[in-house]
Amino acid sequence: MSLWNDDLPRIGAALKEAETKSAEPPAAPAATEVREAMDELLSSFEAFKETNDERLGEIERKLAADALTEEKLARIDTALDRQTKKVEALALAAQRPELGGERAGPAAAREHKQAFERYVRKGEAHELRGLEAKALSAQSDPDGGYLVPSETERAIDRLVSEASPIRAIAGIRRIGAASFKKPFATGGAQTGWVGETEARPQTATPTLAEIEFPAMELYAMPAATPTLLDDAAVNIDQWLAEEVQTAFVEQEGAAFVNGDGVKKPRGFLDYEQVADGAWEWGKLGFIATGSAGAFPASNPADRLIDLVYAVKSGYRAGGRFVMNRTTQATIRKFKDAEGNYLWQPALAAGQPPTLLNYPVTEAEDMPSIGVDEAAIAFGDFRRGYLIVDRLGVRVLRDPYSAKPYVLFYTTKRVGGGVQNFEAIKLLKFSA
Repeated sequence: MSLWNDDLPRIGAALKEAETKSAEPPAAPAATEVREAMDELLSSFEAFKETNDERLGEIERKLAADALTEEKLARIDTALDRQTKKVEALALAAQRPELGGERAGPAAAREHKQAFERYVRKGEAHELRGLEAKALSAQSDPDGGYLVPSETERAIDRLVSEASPIRAIAGIRRIGAASFKKPFATGGAQTGWVGETEARPQTATPTLAEIEFPAMELYAMPAATPTLLDDAAVNIDQWLAEEVQTAFVEQEGAAFVNGDGVKKPRGFLDYEQVADGAWEWGKLGFIATGSAGAFPASNPADRLIDLVYAVKSGYRAGGRFVMNRTTQATIRKFKDAEGNYLWQPALAAGQPPTLLNYPVTEAEDMPSIGVDEAAIAFGDFRRGYLIVDRLGVRVLRDPYSAKPYVLFYTTKRVGGGVQNFEAIKLLKFSA
C-alpha cells in the first residue's frame, strides 16, 4: 500500500505532462516530409507530361484523343493541383513561428496583452478600458470593441498574407487615417538638351492629380464555447488569428480582383479595359487572343509572349502571371517549338510554379476562360496594385446573441486599388 501511495505523485505528474502535450499545437513538418511532398509533385508532373504527349500523339494519328487518355490526364492534373497546395502548406507551416509564450517588450504592451486576454476569456473590460483611455487611443471604442494587442494583430496580418494570393504579391501601405492619398503627374515638367552657355527656356509647371484609397471595414465573427475560453492551454492569440483568417482571406481575395470600390476595395479588373494600343492612364491595357472565348488553335503560347512584352521592361523584372486553377490547367499543356513545357512546377518548397520563367499566382477569384473574359493578368503587382491597411484590429465580445456561445465581432479596415496603370496588363479572350 505504501508503494502505491509513493507512486501517486509520479503518476499524477506523468498524466499532467501527457495532457499538456496533447494540448500543444502540432509540430512543424520535418524537412523529410517537405522533400517527400516535393518528390511526389515532380513525379506527378513527369506523369502529366508523359500522358499529355500520348494524348497529342493520338490526336496526330487519329485526329482525336482516346477518352481513357483524356480521363487519365484530368486525374493527374487534379492531383498536381492538390500536391502543389500540399507543398505550399507544408512550406508555410515549416516557416511559421510559434505564437505561444510572452514576448519580451515594454511593460505597457505586456499589461495591455494581459488585460485583453482577461477581456476575451472572462469579459472583464474595466482594466482594458482604463488602459486605452490612458493611452488616448482614438480607435478604441467600448461600443465598437477594443484594440487587440500588437502581437495578435501581427499574427492576424501574417496568416492573412500567407493565405491571400493578391495580398502576397501586391504593395502594402499601413496608415493611421481613414484613407490614403497619392499624387501622380499627368503632365511632367518640360525637359530638353541645351549647350553649356545657352539660355535655358522656361519649363512648364508639372500637372498633378490625386488618387485616393479609402479604408473600408471588413469584419468576421468567430464563436467560442465557454469551455474553450476557460482552458488555459488554449493560446488566445493563435485561436483568434486562425478563426478570422478564412473570413478575411475570402472577402479580401474577391475584392482585390473584382471589387467595385463601394464599401470595399476596388479590384484591378473593375477598372476600364482598353486595347493596349489605345492605352491611357486610368485604364488597364489588354491583349486580345484573337479567338472568342479560347486561345487560338495554332501557336496559342504566342499570346502569352505578347502579353509579357506588352509590359515595359522596368516592370517585367518583377512580373508574374495571375490566373485561376482552370486556366492554369489549360496552359499546363502548352509547349514551345522545341517541345518543352512552358509551365514548370516549383523547384523548391515555398516557391511558386513558373510560366515562361515568370512566377504564377493562383487566384480563384480570377474569371475562367470565356468570351471577352480577362482571365490572365501579368505585371509587377507590387508596383501596380496597392493595399492599404489601417492600423488596429478591434474585437467586441458578445456573450448574449448566441448563448451559450460567445461571439467575437472582429473588424479591420482595408482598402485597395490600382496605383500604376502601366505595371499590369490583361489577356482578354476575345476576337
